[in-house]
Amino acid sequence: MAQPDRSSTPSASPLWLAYLGLILTPLFWAGNAVVAKGTVGEIPPMSMSFWRWIIALCILLPFGLPGVIRHRDTIRQHWRSILALATFSVGAFNSLLYLAALTTSATNIALINATIPIMVALLAWLILGDRTRPIQALGIALAIAGIVTVVAKGKLSTLTGLQAHPGDLIMVLAVSSWGLFSVLLRRQSVPLPALTFLTAQIAFGAVVILPFYLVDLMFISGGFEVSKSTVPPMLYVAIFPGIMAYACWNHGVHRIGPSKAAIFMYLTPMYAAVLAGLFLGERLSGFHLVGGTLILVGLLLATQARQKR
Repeated sequence: MAQPDRSSTPSASPLWLAYLGLILTPLFWAGNAVVAKGTVGEIPPMSMSFWRWIIALCILLPFGLPGVIRHRDTIRQHWRSILALATFSVGAFNSLLYLAALTTSATNIALINATIPIMVALLAWLILGDRTRPIQALGIALAIAGIVTVVAKGKLSTLTGLQAHPGDLIMVLAVSSWGLFSVLLRRQSVPLPALTFLTAQIAFGAVVILPFYLVDLMFISGGFEVSKSTVPPMLYVAIFPGIMAYACWNHGVHRIGPSKAAIFMYLTPMYAAVLAGLFLGERLSGFHLVGGTLILVGLLLATQARQKR
């Protein structure tokens, strides 16, 4: 069986690089949400999901294809694991999130998306036997309080006025899908260099999305028009939330574990608030400062608790 190049495995890289990647990942995903929201009238969800990965794959192939060819025996041996990981991540998560945005509010999506660390911790406990210490639970609780403060804009009425929509259930599926991916990524680790694994992951994921995209193209949305207003956002979601975010996330999960990595998901709403202020003209308020402080303190407690184990 082909063995990975040790210089490219997560254990050979410095720990700070894993943390840096996990800090950047939610930034890229926040940009993904802002771009998707801004183009929802021009680019249907399944078109966005499918073509972002096709573009990402085309960008990666010149660099990743040699590794795919070199490690083809390993890929053939572990294709079921790669397919499962690609289905829950590349195939399902963003497709479901884009679909959810059609029938539910951004507040609902943010609240449900904030449960990802809880879902990952739960699945890591059920599948991997991980345990949560009291100090880590406190950190998670503080981070959740920060998330609620931000998405509710400091007003309880924003939360009590929430109503269930079909998109809420879709987001629950999206969160569950990402939780399974994060846990399986640790349990079913594939012995491939990072770039080779990412290339295979995206290729498998694009195949998973293809039939759903074709159905949407032929019978539902009819696709989208390639223009000056659709190409730049498509390139962004392909490169940054696509290639860069997945590479950083994969590395971070391998290096520090799924439960610990999932805590960084709490940064996404904060990043989204800043990006919305910059690009959509929304002003930052006091609740952003309060929420951000709670999130950062929660991150500190949760990550320190994991390091002491």
